[in-house]
Amino acid sequence: MLKLSNVTKRFGALIAVNNLSFEVSQGQVFGIAGPNGAGKSTVYNLITGFYDFEGSIRFDGKEISGMKPHQIAQLGISRTFQIPQTFPSLTVEQSLEVGNRFGNRAKHDARRIERIIDFVELQSERHEFTGTLNLLGKKKLMIGAALATDPKILMLDEPMAGSNAHEIKALMELIQRMNQELGITIIIIEHFMKVLTELTETLLIIETGTEICCGDPEVVTSDPRVIECYLGGDDD
Repeated sequence: MLKLSNVTKRFGALIAVNNLSFEVSQGQVFGIAGPNGAGKSTVYNLITGFYDFEGSIRFDGKEISGMKPHQIAQLGISRTFQIPQTFPSLTVEQSLEVGNRFGNRAKHDARRIERIIDFVELQSERHEFTGTLNLLGKKKLMIGAALATDPKILMLDEPMAGSNAHEIKALMELIQRMNQELGITIIIIEHFMKVLTELTETLLIIETGTEICCGDPEVVTSDPRVIECYLGGDDD
């Protein structure tokens, strides 16, 4: 479904992503992890059209290298960001409408908005301004806005960051429901290895933009190279 082949991104003398190749199959939950500065978010920026690069990225058999972010979104790839981004002057419902129009070539689907509000459980907040939402509410809204673009692939960038145990559980359940009930392929960057081992089918570890290990999450997290470069002996 999504295939990166020999992808490299240079910022001057710095190689942020180094000859990286991996493939995500339809219906998968695919995890990406690595230490700070490993190039994880840069990979997301390459897939979603924010940077140019060397190599090839194909989605559903179509080369998307060189396409603009809005074009890639309209093909069916959507994403969230590490820090929840909202429009404080808009309500929850209006914010979802923005995502719907952005991902559907300015077409508005009121029924889809209604389904998403129910799905992310923001019914009671639908008329509230987004700036009044708590952290979990903002994260649900950000995911909802991505869903409003009608994605085939949803890329989540550290969705658990700053969350407590209750919020992490709620977000994990939401991610599983998106994958299982909506059939959306999920790619997730996350630091919490327990989250990745429970959610993902395939886990890719990168360091300095280079693949260290990729495969079954239980096998990957037991690999000595991964323990050395990322886990560092921590139990989390």
